[in-house]
Amino acid sequence: MLPTTMRHWRLAAPGRDNLTLASAPVPRPAPGEVLISVGAVALNYRDLLAIDAGMGIPPVFPLTPGSDLCGVVVAVGEGARRLQPGQRVISTFEAGWFDGLPAGTARHPPAHTLGGAAPGVLAEYVALPEDWFVTAPERLDDAQASTLPVAGLTAWSALVEHGQLHAGQTVLIQGTGGVSLFALQLAVAHGATAIVTSSSDAKLDRARALGAAHLINYAREDWVEAVYRITGERGVDHVLEMVGGAHLDRALHAVAVQGRISLIGVFDGFTFSGSSGLMLRKQVTLQGISVGHRRALEALVRAVDRTGIAPVIDRRYPLAALPEALAHLAAGPFGKIVIEMA
Repeated sequence: MLPTTMRHWRLAAPGRDNLTLASAPVPRPAPGEVLISVGAVALNYRDLLAIDAGMGIPPVFPLTPGSDLCGVVVAVGEGARRLQPGQRVISTFEAGWFDGLPAGTARHPPAHTLGGAAPGVLAEYVALPEDWFVTAPERLDDAQASTLPVAGLTAWSALVEHGQLHAGQTVLIQGTGGVSLFALQLAVAHGATAIVTSSSDAKLDRARALGAAHLINYAREDWVEAVYRITGERGVDHVLEMVGGAHLDRALHAVAVQGRISLIGVFDGFTFSGSSGLMLRKQVTLQGISVGHRRALEALVRAVDRTGIAPVIDRRYPLAALPEALAHLAAGPFGKIVIEMA
């Protein structure tokens, strides 16, 4: 028997001070929808941006933030056939993007994402279209599985879906956040050489334990020069650019001839810059990564189940502790921050 009311986080206006933990009726699934009992929600840096400033996309207030859940189907709406009660599922971040090109135009690029233009998931129950979910990995618990929709899939899209990563290549991974640690584990699983940068020796030591072959403390040495030293001047095949802004120019120096830069992070803002001369002479591929589609998430789930990759969770918080969890996220965790409902 389902309860009649639930708790959910409600954002009345931009800013963390406008978050409240509210009570609401448990939703009923509309035709084509499923009702999910949420087990865990993984937080992303994008959630901080969306809560604090809306990520540049005008949301409709009030809204429930959050995009990455793992939970169990407890009811299905009329006409829903793809999922059944009892199935454990994870959400897709870019709602309705199943494969190929996402919906959008040059004037109005794709922006239909959970916790923004589409409903969010920081609630004990959500009712959403069944096509917005995929079956969860069998070998991960709810908290671990909830980290796949954005962090896991972003790394997978950059290195595997678009980058065609293969054994023998080199991958430069900036930092030790959720996307970066997924990228590290995927690189190792594919037989690539992973180079990790951080300003923390403690975090670098933990990255070594996950399989990083080379570690660079950028607080003590120029990381581009370190890349030249490690690779014998060749540079790296893949760069996961997590900072953005003018930092992109450093990636252009570090990348190999005909190498690839995946632009992911916006820590330095939404405007980036770099040497067009290096871009041209090196024949670099620069790809913006906007998470990924459902088919790629399904492929990631299969890979996680078969390779034994275990998402790294820095800390788990209860639902009521969302403000503390967001503060931890802003401080820079090692891996993921997850909200658990139980």
